[in-house]
Amino acid sequence: MTAPVFVVEHFRADDGGRYVLDGAEGRHAVSVKRLRPGEDVVLTDGAGRWAECVVTDTEGKDRLIVQLDSVAEEPPEAPRITVVQALPKGDRGELAVETMTETGVDAIVPWAAARCITQWKGDRGPKALAKWRATAREAGKQSRRVRFPEIADAMTSKQVAALLAKADLAAVLHEDREYGSTALATADLPASGEIVLVVGPEGGVSPEELALFSEAGAKAYRLGRSVLRTSTAGTAAAALLLGRTGRWS
Repeated sequence: MTAPVFVVEHFRADDGGRYVLDGAEGRHAVSVKRLRPGEDVVLTDGAGRWAECVVTDTEGKDRLIVQLDSVAEEPPEAPRITVVQALPKGDRGELAVETMTETGVDAIVPWAAARCITQWKGDRGPKALAKWRATAREAGKQSRRVRFPEIADAMTSKQVAALLAKADLAAVLHEDREYGSTALATADLPASGEIVLVVGPEGGVSPEELALFSEAGAKAYRLGRSVLRTSTAGTAAAALLLGRTGRWS
């Protein structure tokens, strides 16, 4: 079992390398994980910087004392994979974020597609976005990542089109074979740069959105014979891309 991961805002330690993990993370380490001296932990800022540490002591119920000797940095992966996720119903949005984070996606963009039943209007938007970001953070820790996926602000279709126009591979998951979609497993993938993958809502990507994305340079792709739900399609497609690009090798 790999060492548990805890998120920190800084890596400032005492001259002797003594570092105190406190607050919510310290409480989880001491009172929930019940870590003891001699056990290994990983501290990360979630943006690629991390430190492998050894527990030396605990103080009370929420202070973990560790030995921190050096800080490393994990470089960004290439090619970068961004998934534009149409807003699913209920808690399926958090499910999609959780599994895509565990899989290794680099960025997730909430998308208010035309056929989305769920709409982030008023106060609902900031609250839902906060849930997505909290989910990515916890899933990043659970999957032992030190570079968590970025969760962007929700985008409109025009904003998504602008994102696709800058991508090295712009792909829209669309299962309609009559539209001319091809298998994602046969797509020519870039060795570097950015792949942007659009996952539509349960009702599919509208003809107007397909036309808009096509004008931006995106092509339609399908995964296989079966039709996946919007909350699982991004994870399945990302896994395929991660395997084909060599990021899983």
